[in-house]
Amino acid sequence: MALIPATKPLKQLMPQEIEVWYIIPAIRRELAKSMIKKGLKQKEVAKILGITEAAVSQYIKQKRAKDVVFTPETMSEIEKSAEAIIKNSSQIISEMQKLLESAKKSRTLCQIHYKYGLNIQNCEACMGGKEVKT
Repeated sequence: MALIPATKPLKQLMPQEIEVWYIIPAIRRELAKSMIKKGLKQKEVAKILGITEAAVSQYIKQKRAKDVVFTPETMSEIEKSAEAIIKNSSQIISEMQKLLESAKKSRTLCQIHYKYGLNIQNCEACMGGKEVKT
C-alpha cells in the first residue's frame, strides 16, 4: 500500500488524533452503510452507533468521513462487525477496537497520518517498531 505524500509541512499529529478525527468516523460511515444494507432504518443505526440521524445521512451520502478508504480485508471485518453489533449492540466498543486494530495493521492509519500530519517515510511509530505485513 503506497503512502500518500504530504504536500506541505503539517502539524505533528498523534496516532490517537488520527483515529478520532479520521478513522473512527470512517468506520462509523461503513458500519452505517452496512447496517442500512441489512435493512435497518437510519434512526435505528443512529441509536446503535450513538450518533445523530443527520450524521448517518451524511455518511450514506458520502458528505462526511469520505477521505479514508479501507482495504478489502478491513471492509470484510467491518461487515462482520456490523452483523455482530446488530445482534448485540453492547458489542460496539469491542468491535470498534477490533476495527481500529485492523486499520493499524492494514496501514490505513499510516496513510492518513502521512497525509495530514507526519512527513516521515518508513515511520513505525504506531506499530511500536514492529514490522507489519500488509
